[in-house]
Amino acid sequence: MRLPPSIVASIEEALRELLRFTGPADGTLSRFFRERPKLGSRERGVIAEAAYAFLRNRTLLTHFAESGSGPQMRRLALLALAETVSVDAIAGLGDDETGWLTRVAAIDRTSLLLSVRASFPDWMLERLLAQYGEPDALGLIDALNRPAPLDLRVNGLKSSREETEAALAHAGISFERTPYAPLGLRLARKPALQNLPLFQQGGIEVQDEGSQLLAQLLGARRGEMVVDFCAGAGGKTLAIGAAMRNTGRLYAFDVSEKRLAKLKPRLARSGLSNVHPVVIAHENDAKVKRLAGKIDRVLVDAPCSGLGTLRRNPDIKWRLQPTAVDELSAKQQSILAGAARLVKPGGRLVYATCSLLAEENERIIEHFLAGNPNFTLLPAHEVLSEQKIALDTGDFLKLLPHKHQSDGFFSAVLVRAT
Repeated sequence: MRLPPSIVASIEEALRELLRFTGPADGTLSRFFRERPKLGSRERGVIAEAAYAFLRNRTLLTHFAESGSGPQMRRLALLALAETVSVDAIAGLGDDETGWLTRVAAIDRTSLLLSVRASFPDWMLERLLAQYGEPDALGLIDALNRPAPLDLRVNGLKSSREETEAALAHAGISFERTPYAPLGLRLARKPALQNLPLFQQGGIEVQDEGSQLLAQLLGARRGEMVVDFCAGAGGKTLAIGAAMRNTGRLYAFDVSEKRLAKLKPRLARSGLSNVHPVVIAHENDAKVKRLAGKIDRVLVDAPCSGLGTLRRNPDIKWRLQPTAVDELSAKQQSILAGAARLVKPGGRLVYATCSLLAEENERIIEHFLAGNPNFTLLPAHEVLSEQKIALDTGDFLKLLPHKHQSDGFFSAVLVRAT
């Protein structure tokens, strides 16, 4: 079925909204669709895919748009759409537009300057090249510019992996097992999960494999006192609670009441009753201090640049400013120091980000260990090996999309002396 000519105009409107960069792209698109209720689900899907394709390849498509004719925004919209569907599928094109899109599609992108084909801000490209070296950085950049699959975590309290696989197969949904996370399943397509009884009854949750592995590193056990220090909407909280088999006490701390509110319906579906969401003002809140030295395990999934999630959130690379990384580093140090006070002697502290930059990762751990000699680093590969997870990225967990097919994640496991 060919797409109606009106779809191009809708993509133009969406790009105008997105290019203001007034907030995250997913929120901007949600508002865009709410304001246009006549758009059908298929049209919304096409517009969203084209919009994200543009954000991934903004520099490249802007370069291509310098050729052709007609209004620039129409050229950008056409190029974005042609990233996701064939030219033949777009109705209402003139012969000149069809010819132009066909010629653009035939261009060997590897022949273009790296600064053009990478579609990354110069400062970000320079940092990735400096940190990872050219061959690795180019593989990483290419992977970050591709759409991510959809990862699910099986809720072990409600179903086994095998039972979940059978239910997905019965629903006609194709999947494969994630290579590392023991309860992970990966979907190539993105079905309407909310309509599945399996989802409605809490048998599965959407969660990237890298995020699932953070719960494995924390290793929470039955009956323990555990804190998810930056819980957000609670994806990792739910994984930790299930690992604890709904025993003990699990605090979900966050400074955002709005984010924690998103945890409530997920919590209701999950079957967990050991989770206690708590809104805190900051890392030194009195609610935090009264638990000092009492907690067995603390997870700090710190606020970060989010560069490891560019497959899902490509707008981040255009909204993030280099000065923000320095500000985030200072915040990360403060949050980690605040969370460390909770850990009891012999307890475990896991620091994590979805960043790819050493300033937010290794440098934070080096700074923390230099000022906290009562904590030592426990090699991440040893923790995973104990759980029969064959993944060795050294002392730290360092997941990269071009190597591990997950989002980019960093994590360090720290242990307080007894």
